[in-house]
Amino acid sequence: MTERRHKRQLLKKKLFTKNRLVILNEDTFEEIFSLKLTLMNVFVVATVGAFLIIFITTYIIAFTPLREYIPGYASSKLKKEATELALKSDSLTFALKKNQAYLQSIKKVLTGDLDYAHLSKDSIIASESLNPESVDFEVASADLKLRKQVEQEDKYNLFEQARPKVSVVLFAPVKGTITEIFSPKDKHFAVDIALPKNTPIKAIANGTIIFADWTPTNGNIAIIRHNDGIISVYKHCESLNVAQGDIVRTSEVIAIAGSSGEQSTGVHLHFELWKDGYPIDPTQFIAFE
Repeated sequence: MTERRHKRQLLKKKLFTKNRLVILNEDTFEEIFSLKLTLMNVFVVATVGAFLIIFITTYIIAFTPLREYIPGYASSKLKKEATELALKSDSLTFALKKNQAYLQSIKKVLTGDLDYAHLSKDSIIASESLNPESVDFEVASADLKLRKQVEQEDKYNLFEQARPKVSVVLFAPVKGTITEIFSPKDKHFAVDIALPKNTPIKAIANGTIIFADWTPTNGNIAIIRHNDGIISVYKHCESLNVAQGDIVRTSEVIAIAGSSGEQSTGVHLHFELWKDGYPIDPTQFIAFE
């Protein structure tokens, strides 16, 4: 016990014994600087200095822009740009899928590749449990008269009475004799122009090729989307000079006339003109002869 106390007293004496740190001139032995220190002072100063260094380093890393220069830490600007690019990429992916679905729908409508659902009387009755005795199937005479009046007023009104407004100048794709006119009544939403074989077919206006391929029914088809909601369709071509996604200019040759496809009856061009999703008579805006 006495030995331990003695050791403690020696350690205490060493820690608190004052020592003098002197800096002398080597040539003249003149005292330049002197400082009285103890081991305890040195230990306290070193500990405080270490804590200050750790604190300052942590503050720089956590709260100042200088951390961007430390390897392994990403820039906040880069993180923000990466987030914005990820959002834009997601939006572009959604827009691309939407545009592809739109083009596929137009392709099916214009090429006639549609699937229709047929509902039978039995399926309708099975889907709804109705009591025939509780339903009045008789139509009032006034209601019947009104129905006939509306049918007569709206008959072919979509294609014949309402003439769409086209604000762009359309160039004739070919010059020839019209063998079959535009007739919504006969569901012929196009004009057929008889042509010599290998006649160049030209674009009616500036636009983008949204479909250019061969189909069994209509042969080689080119479809162009123009400004102002206009779409032009060229069917039964012998060959195509464009591909989907190409940008074409007015009067640029896009195909060669021929007689391709099962529905073709000779060398001619089956030309359709659509405005805002509705077929219109091309002869109202283009002189073919």
